[in-house]
Amino acid sequence: MYKSLALTLLLSCVSMSSAQPQQENVSEKLIGAWRLVSVVGTDPTFHFAYDHPTGIIIYDQSGWMAVQIDIKGIRQPFHNGPAAGSDEEKVDAFDNYVGYYGTYTLDVKAQTITHHLEDATSPNWRGVNNVRWFEFQGNDRLLLIPREDGRGGVIDRKNATYKLLWERIK
Repeated sequence: MYKSLALTLLLSCVSMSSAQPQQENVSEKLIGAWRLVSVVGTDPTFHFAYDHPTGIIIYDQSGWMAVQIDIKGIRQPFHNGPAAGSDEEKVDAFDNYVGYYGTYTLDVKAQTITHHLEDATSPNWRGVNNVRWFEFQGNDRLLLIPREDGRGGVIDRKNATYKLLWERIK
């Protein structure tokens, strides 16, 4: 009787401690710089046409983050120098680059990270909250899945097709 009660109690403690990662453990694992490995699907909100994108996302210990993505991975220098781009060159550069920074919060139970945008390449993004499901793939891969459906709603995670895979920079 006592053995089965002790075994049940022990198994309950083990399953409770491994069921959800601790907030601190997830935060520690997230801290650092990550290089964009791949983008699958199309952003349902902005419909970016990713083609060999490059990028970096950084999370720091104080709760700040920043992300930069070259959508097509082929941005060229302005023909007449850095301060002398033609209108066409400037539009092309702007349309093919996404960047923002702000604070972030984690919800380990919901497995989401929210980017609270302070500023971005598009001024309309100031004050926006970008909510992403997150999933670690081993120690060095981070999958971020945007929740927005492009119509003001949320996509079911199982139906989400737009995913960004990041690899830790060492």
